[in-house]
Amino acid sequence: MDCINIKKLEIFAYHGVNEEEKENGQTFFINACIYSDIVTPGLSDDLEDTVNYSKVCKFINKFFTENRFDLIEAAALQTARAILKNFPKIRRIDLEVNKPEAPVSLSFENISVKVSCEWKKAYLSIGSNMGDKEEYLNEAIEAFYNDDNCRVNAVSNFVETKPYGPVEQDNFLNGCVEIETIYSARELLNRIHDIENENDRTREVHWGPRTLDIDIVFFGEEVIDEPDLKIPHIEMHKRAFVLEPLNQIAPNAVHPLFGKSVGQLRDECDDDTVSKCEGCGGCPANK
Repeated sequence: MDCINIKKLEIFAYHGVNEEEKENGQTFFINACIYSDIVTPGLSDDLEDTVNYSKVCKFINKFFTENRFDLIEAAALQTARAILKNFPKIRRIDLEVNKPEAPVSLSFENISVKVSCEWKKAYLSIGSNMGDKEEYLNEAIEAFYNDDNCRVNAVSNFVETKPYGPVEQDNFLNGCVEIETIYSARELLNRIHDIENENDRTREVHWGPRTLDIDIVFFGEEVIDEPDLKIPHIEMHKRAFVLEPLNQIAPNAVHPLFGKSVGQLRDECDDDTVSKCEGCGGCPANK
């Protein structure tokens, strides 16, 4: 992806742990590499087609001076994320905060922190088999619409599926959502847990009934294998309740381990638990 470079943007601000830094302030220098489409404005020669770097510089200055942080790590990360949220044409940003007047008792040239932030595409599987199932799924979708760290791109129809596992329970209503997010995978998992808890989710019985279940199926092309976070979803290729709605919105998305598309995985899956598909005319995606 092409890049617009901003180098040594000088800003006087009040970031730091020490009291004298908070009171007296100091000079910071910001470097930024802004990733966006350069070809379109390169051909059109139209300012409306590009990222206005003058506005970006003014935004950085305003955000960096109106907010105060103890750590330049926090200043860098939160500035970078604020830029992504306020300039839709920017897909990714590498931002470096330089602190040449840092309170260090030795001779040095500069201390800096560099962060990289981007909008990543993620696919989420959502399900419910308690109470007003459709309402719970719509509440989950609405929560992502209302989160300024996420953008909802697509929502599948809802499918009714038989429950998986040994526990006797009602059928599920399942769907899939495509989002873009500036959260890390871990942050997204934490946000998912918050949304589930807000909708009375409990985890008392494994494979038991639940008001709302949200799983990360894909997160960009990342492969994560941690005790409580496994991406791609470890069983997704065997589960029609994941593949059926996911195939509606992302048939060409590729499993990063298997190298197969969602459409291929759906064709190969012999799970017959999906009993019907319900058009979700009331869900936020269709309003």
